[in-house]
Amino acid sequence: MKFKTGRTLASVALVGAFVVAVLPSVSSASTPTVKDSTFNTSFSTMKYLKSVVAKGHGKITVILPDTVTSTRYTEFDAPYLKQAFKAAGLKSSQYTVENALGSDTKQFTDAQAAITNGTKVLVLDPLDSTTGAVIEAYAKARGVKVIDYDRLTLGGARTYYVSFDNVAVGTLIGKGLLSCITSWKVASPVVYVMRGAPTDNNATLFAQGYDAVLNANGYNTSAGSANTVVENTGTWTPTVALTDFQGAFTANSKINAVVTPNDENAAPIISNLQSKGLKPQTIPFTGQDATLTGFQNIISGYQCGTVYKPVWLEAQAAAALAVYLRAGVKPPSGLVNGTATDSSATINSLKKVPSVLLTATWVTPATVESTVVHDKVIVASALCTSSAPTVAGSPQPTYAADCTKYGIK
Repeated sequence: MKFKTGRTLASVALVGAFVVAVLPSVSSASTPTVKDSTFNTSFSTMKYLKSVVAKGHGKITVILPDTVTSTRYTEFDAPYLKQAFKAAGLKSSQYTVENALGSDTKQFTDAQAAITNGTKVLVLDPLDSTTGAVIEAYAKARGVKVIDYDRLTLGGARTYYVSFDNVAVGTLIGKGLLSCITSWKVASPVVYVMRGAPTDNNATLFAQGYDAVLNANGYNTSAGSANTVVENTGTWTPTVALTDFQGAFTANSKINAVVTPNDENAAPIISNLQSKGLKPQTIPFTGQDATLTGFQNIISGYQCGTVYKPVWLEAQAAAALAVYLRAGVKPPSGLVNGTATDSSATINSLKKVPSVLLTATWVTPATVESTVVHDKVIVASALCTSSAPTVAGSPQPTYAADCTKYGIK
């Protein structure tokens, strides 16, 4: 399946490949030219930035938002970022990766401390745009360059943005759900449309994507309808997502398909319905972030698919960009391959932010082996769990037969 290419956040190409970022050539006769698709899971491309690292000074600090909204921040982002910096030739004293643990205050004070201790480039994944804008204004006033990582800070003062095309991510979620409604033969579908936290610009972009798909196929995601139930607000907290779903399901028991914007929100809902006797391939759920639980739900027939965003690619792109900023060298257009729109009401007009925009892909049971297992994001032995301990005397589910069915090894 091919999608039309473009140069904005809403229309960057989804070409089926995972890597579209371009690492620029380093100006050295002994350094090979680095072209498209050179970031990889071994991080070997990062070594070609060592000459740029040698030109720079000061520290690079990454501040991630929390450990609750997605396990990706601790399982993937933090270790991948550290690996990328190390592979580029930075010493451990020249970079740090921190986590705000869900606290606006901590994210701001961590940024202050980092700048005081010599940080020259701040890579920020803001808890929300309000906090992010305050941090970025503080950094700018002290001559520190900021890169928005994964989430765009509306009204912020960053220099660059690194993320995936998040409208396209939402488009994949919407198309994935419709595909599952058909393949699972869901009769008279009534779709419950859930959202991520309203304070997260990415959640808004995801919703733009899947709302457009659903609206084009007869589902009213604005006002709701006989076949569409729409969540009023949204959340990235799994327990809150469960409570929201339970309220909606109690009010309308005809709900039999659910747009869940990430794996973490889907997981407790699926578990709750399983405890009430839910059978496989009955109510399709969607997701993103490539979690282990998400893929176990997928191969066992309770979640119809998920959006895989290769964090190893995002981390290397962000690290490469940070290395250039640290050296005071403008990244060439090969790396900064698009723009994102800051539509904040705090500025007079739409602001185009130079960006590194990456692609994602929709993963189903049939493509788990060739994507996340191949990329070593998910370890097959952990996914398949040929044997499992008991909890409170009840045997836990195993997925060995599912892995065999889909050729996962």
